[in-house]
Amino acid sequence: MNTFWIITKRELSSFFDSLIAFIMIILFLGFTGFFTWISGSDIFLIGQASLRSFFAIAYWTLFFFIPALTMRMLAEEKKSGTIEMLLTKPVTDRQVILGKYLATLLLIAIALLFTLPYVVTVAKIGNIDAGGTICGYLALLLISAAYASIGLFSSSITNNQIVAFLTALFIGIFFHFLFQMIASGMKGLVGQIINSFSMTVHFESLSRGVLDSKDLIYFASVIFLGLFLTEVSLSKRNAFNG
Repeated sequence: MNTFWIITKRELSSFFDSLIAFIMIILFLGFTGFFTWISGSDIFLIGQASLRSFFAIAYWTLFFFIPALTMRMLAEEKKSGTIEMLLTKPVTDRQVILGKYLATLLLIAIALLFTLPYVVTVAKIGNIDAGGTICGYLALLLISAAYASIGLFSSSITNNQIVAFLTALFIGIFFHFLFQMIASGMKGLVGQIINSFSMTVHFESLSRGVLDSKDLIYFASVIFLGLFLTEVSLSKRNAFNG
């Protein structure tokens, strides 16, 4: 069996063995369910068969949950020394990184699958925008993939889980709203360039049902950069230990 897939299965199993997966799924469904159906942007008061309010709430919920999932992935293994044992086996840094990364994405995908009853319920209320709903879920998966790559990088540069969590949040804050906030005070090309770095801008575009190649390229670039820097970080550690 492919080494990469073995690592993915091991990491996914560790989420469920440590109850992290169950806690994450319950909290995610609790937060998004409460604010989607009961409080705030109550979906019954909008008067439209739309999941836009759910996508907006899930966007913020995942922003905080994903660093909590990724903070231990490399930091804990570095602290306990198990990362060194793992890398003495015939496995590359890239396989370790991609295996842990895919396990995180699979857990998030499982959590999102549990929200499909939301889609069924809204579809019974009225004519749901199928294209907008699919794009909304795609947007949630892409921002999750982007923040997971940032979280994995943050976990690779420290052996302290709390530091990894705070670092991922700090970096994420720029993408989540600071770039957009800074750009709002600027005009011209510079403002447009800074605004294009905003995750929120690209998320909102996709969640409205607009499938634009610029958004897909943006997310692919952030994901690639996060994973690339994670590999560089592990490579430096190997060179230092060597």
